[in-house]
Amino acid sequence: MISLAGLTMHYGSKMLFEDSSLSFNSGKRYGLVGANGVGKTTLLRLITGEETPSRGVISIPRDVQLGVLRQDHFRFEQDRILDVVFQGKPALWVALQEKTTLLDSGKHDAETGHRLAELEIVIAEQDGYVAEANAEELLSGLGILERYHREPMQVLSGGFKLRVLMAQLLFQAPDVLLLDEPTNHLDIVSIRWLESFLRDQFSGTLIFISHDRRFLNAVATQIVDIDYQEIRAYTGNCEHFLAAKALAEEQKGKEIESLERRVAEMQSFVDRFRYKATKARQAQSRVKQIEKLEIPEIRRSSRIAPKLQFQQERPSGRLVLKVKGLNKQFNQTPVLQDISFQVERGEKVALIGPNGIGKSTLLKIALEQLVPDSGAYEWGYEVSISYFAQDHHEQLQGSVSAYDWLYQFASHETVSFIRGLLGRVLLSGDEALKQVGALSGGEAARLLFAKIMLENRNVLVLDEPTNHLDLEGVEVLADALNAYPGTVIVVSHDRYFVAEIATHVLELTPEGARDYPGNYQEYLNHFGDDHLSANSGTPRSRKPTLQTASKLSHEQRKDLKRNLAKLAKETERLETRISHAERELVQLNQLFSSDGFYVEHPSAEIERLQHKHQQLEQELSKSLASWETSSKQLETLRTQLDNAA
Repeated sequence: MISLAGLTMHYGSKMLFEDSSLSFNSGKRYGLVGANGVGKTTLLRLITGEETPSRGVISIPRDVQLGVLRQDHFRFEQDRILDVVFQGKPALWVALQEKTTLLDSGKHDAETGHRLAELEIVIAEQDGYVAEANAEELLSGLGILERYHREPMQVLSGGFKLRVLMAQLLFQAPDVLLLDEPTNHLDIVSIRWLESFLRDQFSGTLIFISHDRRFLNAVATQIVDIDYQEIRAYTGNCEHFLAAKALAEEQKGKEIESLERRVAEMQSFVDRFRYKATKARQAQSRVKQIEKLEIPEIRRSSRIAPKLQFQQERPSGRLVLKVKGLNKQFNQTPVLQDISFQVERGEKVALIGPNGIGKSTLLKIALEQLVPDSGAYEWGYEVSISYFAQDHHEQLQGSVSAYDWLYQFASHETVSFIRGLLGRVLLSGDEALKQVGALSGGEAARLLFAKIMLENRNVLVLDEPTNHLDLEGVEVLADALNAYPGTVIVVSHDRYFVAEIATHVLELTPEGARDYPGNYQEYLNHFGDDHLSANSGTPRSRKPTLQTASKLSHEQRKDLKRNLAKLAKETERLETRISHAERELVQLNQLFSSDGFYVEHPSAEIERLQHKHQQLEQELSKSLASWETSSKQLETLRTQLDNAA
C-alpha cells in the first residue's frame, strides 16, 4: 500500500537514515521503534507529506486515506464532544448539519423534501444511523465519561481533549492510521481498550510509534526498527523483533570476525613469503584475494542507553511512610477516600490505577505540595526524598543551560564531574548547553535522573518516569531501581516496568485502595486479574485452578502424556516453519534494500517478489499465532502432568 524506495533523510550533517526501502502492506500493524532522535516522528511526517526526503521516493496510491492524530483541540473548544467525533467523517458531519438546518427551517416544499432525501442517502452511506452509538463507544473506551459527551470540549483538561481527538480519528476509520505515542495521554484501562480496538476492530494499515513494550507486543504484527541509519522491518511483535535483531547482530559479528581472521591469516602468509622465490606466486595470489574481500562496514548503533545508578548516603528507618484515613476532594468531587497504607524500607511500591483516581494527588499530599481534607501521613526516621514530577516543567524552569541547572545542586563539585554526570545521561558536548526549556521530553527526563543521582537520597518518589524513555531507557531505569538499596514509590502505567520492579502494589480504585505487599506477579495471582490490562467495568474474578493429581486417573495421565507428545511435535513443526519463513523474508528484505534493485529489475519481477514477500508474511503471521496457541497449551499440559506426578 505504501512503499519507500531508497529513502534518505538528513538534517545538515546529521544522517537519520539512508537508502532504505520497504513496504507497508494493507491490514498490517507496524510498530515503529528506535532510540530517541533517530527519526521515527520524521518518518511519519515524510509519509504524510509534511516533510520532504533528502532523497528517495514514497509511493502512496491516490485513493488511500491517511489518518493522523492532530493536536489542534483548541479549534473545537465550543463544540459538543460528540460533534467533535462526528467531524472525523466530514461528509457525514456536513450532511447532519444541513439536515438539522432544513428541519429547523420549517419548510415543507418539494425542493426541501428532495434535498432531505439526498442527505439521508449520504447519512446512510456514512453509517450515520449508528454514528452516535459508535462515537459514544469510542469516547467511553478512551475514558471520557458519558456525562461529558454532550458538553463542550472546553470542560475537559488537555490530556482528555487529546483523547477526544483520538476518538475522532478512530471514528474516521482511515485506510492508514498513523499514531505517534498514542498511549502517552491514556490511563491503563484506556490503553487496554485501545489495544483491543486496534487489534480486533481496526482493519486498515496501522503505523505507530511506541516505547510501551507491552503495547507493542499486544498490537504490532511487524516491527519497523530505525537503527544504524537504516529502516528495517521484522515480522512479529516486540519480543520476536528483539530476539531476531540480537541473532542478526550476533551472526553479523561472527561473519565480520571470520573475514578479519581470514584476512589476517592471508596477510601473515604474504608477509612471511613475499620475498621467497618458491612462495612468491602464492603470496601474490593471497594479495589479490585480500583485495577482493570486502569487510562490511560496521555502523554504530543509535541505541545508546543512559548509565543510571542511584545510591543513598544513609539508610532510613524501617518504617518509611505511614498513611492513615487520607481524604481529598476538588470542587465537591471526591478524589481520595479513606486511603491507608504503609511503606517499609527497601520496598519498591508501584502505585497504579486509572487517570483521575488520585495517584499524583496522593504523592503531592505526601510531599506537602497539597493539603489533605482529613487524615494523616507521617514520614519515618532519617527519610530523605528525591522527586521526579510527571510534568517536567514543575522542576525545569528558566533559561539556564542543562549544565548550569545541574551545577546549582552541586556547586562544590568540579566541572569535569558535572560534565561526566551529564554524559552518563546522554547530554554530552553541546547537548549540555541547551536551555532546559528547549529540552525534549526524553532529555528532560534524563536530566532529572542526573539530579537524583547527585542527591543520594534514600527514598525516590517517581511520577510516570518512563513516559518519555525509549525501550533501552526503560530497561536501564528498571535495572537501576532494582539495584538501588533505598525505597521507591512510583506511579506508572507501563506494565512491563511495573512487573520488573514492583515488590509492593498499591492500586487506587473508586472503592478505595487495594494494598498488596508482594510483587506484581503475586498480585495478579492473588486477585485473578491485571488492572494494567483489564477492560473497564470487567468484574474481578479468581483464576481457575488446574485439575489436581487426586482427580487424575491412570488412563487420564496416559492420555495427557499422549496429547503432550503430539502437541510438542506440532510445536516443533511450527518452529521449523517459522524459522524457514523468517530466513526467506530476511533474504528478500536484503534484496529489496540492495543498491539499484528497483532500477535493475523489471517491474514484473519486482511485483512477483513483493507478492512472495506478502505471502511469506501472511504465512509467518499465521504460524506465529498457531505457535503461540500451541505453546500455551503445551505449557498447560506440562503443568497438569507435573501436578499429577
